[in-house]
Parts: sequence; structure tokens; C-alpha cells
Amino acid sequence: MPVDMKEVIAQAAMKLLIEKHAKKLTVKDIVEECHITRQTFYYHFADIPEMFRWILEQQGQRALLEAKAQAGGEKGLRCLFVMALEAMPYLRRVERTPYGEELQRMVAQSIQNIFEKIIEEKGLYAQCSRGEIKLILRYHVGAILGLFQSWGPEDTKNLDRIVHTVFLLMTEGISPQEGANL
Repeated sequence: MPVDMKEVIAQAAMKLLIEKHAKKLTVKDIVEECHITRQTFYYHFADIPEMFRWILEQQGQRALLEAKAQAGGEKGLRCLFVMALEAMPYLRRVERTPYGEELQRMVAQSIQNIFEKIIEEKGLYAQCSRGEIKLILRYHVGAILGLFQSWGPEDTKNLDRIVHTVFLLMTEGISPQEGANL
């Protein structure tokens, strides 16, 4: 079976970030880790941000396929949450590198792409204009990112309750109590 060199390079980069606690990820470090030449790296990726973009695209595709395989929308959303939680240690390490801001934009775009595909395939928000759908997507992506930025151990314990509430917010809305004072 042929080796997927992009995958080998990506795994080496992730290993450097997590296991070896690299503070600054360089092409030199990556090629040394996976025993390839710089030319091989640059054959597959223009630079490190492109490598991160590729990793996020691959993870997004896997997440979407796995979420679709679940029975029902809430179970699919839970699947996406679990995959995001598994990726969180990597993302937090990359955020501390010079690529942190760019990675944050890529993660937001990746989440938006997943939601766009689900909306398109399921025919959701058919009554909304393209502009309204873009606003809805921005809102949901921002909300999901906000949840994960402040995620803690207590949230992990309450994952099912959180996923259920988020699912309701995304699909049915939750109205404030009638007569509640602000």
C-alpha cells in the first residue's frame, strides 16, 4: 500500500507539537521528524499554514462522514463535539505558535464548511435567503467556538446535556420564559 506522504508529514507535525512540546514549529523540525527532505515537504505543502489547512480539511471531512453515519441530528452533533474535543489539545498547542491567529481563522472556516454542507444536504433553512443563512452560520460558528474556548472538565462531564441544549438552540430555538424580567 502506498504511503500517503501528506499524512506522514501531518502526523510528524502533530507529534512535535504534542509529544515533544515544540514551541515553534519549523519545516526543518518536521522534515527531521519524518526523515524526509525539505523538497519533499514543499512538494506536498507550500508552507506550514497550508499543512494546517490540509489537516483541518481532512479532519472536517472525517467529522462530517462520521456525523452523517449517526442516527439523528443530535447524535451527529455529539459526534462533532467529541471529535472537536479530541482535537483540542493539538489546537491549543498550535495556538501558541506563530500560526495561532491564522489557525483560529482556519478552524472557524472548517466548522462553517461542515455546517454549510449539512445545511445544503439536509435542505435546512430553505425559507431563508443566502444572506440570512450566512448570518445564521456565523452565529452558530461563533457560539461553538466560544463554547470550546472556555471548555473545562465540568463541561466534559456534562457533554450530553450541553449537546442537547446546543442542538435545541440550533434547530428549534429556546424561548425565554414568558414575563421574565431582564
